[in-house]
Amino acid sequence: MLETLNQLDQELLLFLNGIHSPFFDSFMFLISGKLVWAAFYLSIIVQIYRTYGWKNCLYLLVAIILVIVCCDQMASGILKPTFQRFRPSRSPELADLVHTVNGYRGGKYGFASSHAANVFGLATFCSLLFRNRKLRLFLFSWAILVSYSRIYLGVHYPGDIIVGTAIGLFFGYLIYKILPRFKFIKLNNPIAEKDWKWNITSWGSLSIVVMAIIAIFK
Repeated sequence: MLETLNQLDQELLLFLNGIHSPFFDSFMFLISGKLVWAAFYLSIIVQIYRTYGWKNCLYLLVAIILVIVCCDQMASGILKPTFQRFRPSRSPELADLVHTVNGYRGGKYGFASSHAANVFGLATFCSLLFRNRKLRLFLFSWAILVSYSRIYLGVHYPGDIIVGTAIGLFFGYLIYKILPRFKFIKLNNPIAEKDWKWNITSWGSLSIVVMAIIAIFK
C-alpha cells in the first residue's frame, strides 16, 4: 500500500514538475520566497488593527505567530526528522529527473512541507478572523499557489503538500477556536466588506502582479 502511494506520489510529482517554462521558472521561484510577500503581510496586520483595535491586534498577532510556530515545528521539527523522506531534488532516484530552478534544492528532507503548513495555517486563521467571502477565496488561492510553487521547484512531493496543508488547517482552526477562552481578547464582529479601508486582497494581488512583471523581464 505504502509503495503504491509512494509511486503515485512520484509519478504525479514528475508530471507536475515537468510542466515548466522560463517565465514560470522565475515566477514560481519568486512566489516561493518570503520577503516578497512583505506588503501582503503588512496589509493583514493593518486590517487586524482596523478591525479589532490596537490592543486586540497585539494579541491576535501573537496568535498568528503561534499558528506559524506550531505548523513549522510539526512539519520541520517533528515529521521531517522522524520520517527522513528525501526531497525529490535530493532523492537518489529522482534528483536527475526533477526540474530545479537556480540551483535551489532545499534541505535534505521534505515530509511534510512547512511552506504549505505555514501558508494554510495563516489562511485558515485569517479567514476565520475576518469571515469575508472574497478574502477567504483569495487567501486559500494564495496558499495553493505558494504550495504548488514547491512542487514546481522540485523540492516537495504532492504528498508533502497535502500533509502540510492538513497541518495548517488543523492549527489555524484550533488556535482560533481557543481564543474565546482568553476573556481579554475581544473578537467583535469584523467590519463589512464594503467598509474595508485597507484591502488585503488588493495588496496580495498587486504582489503577484509585480512578481509576474519581474519574471517577464528577468
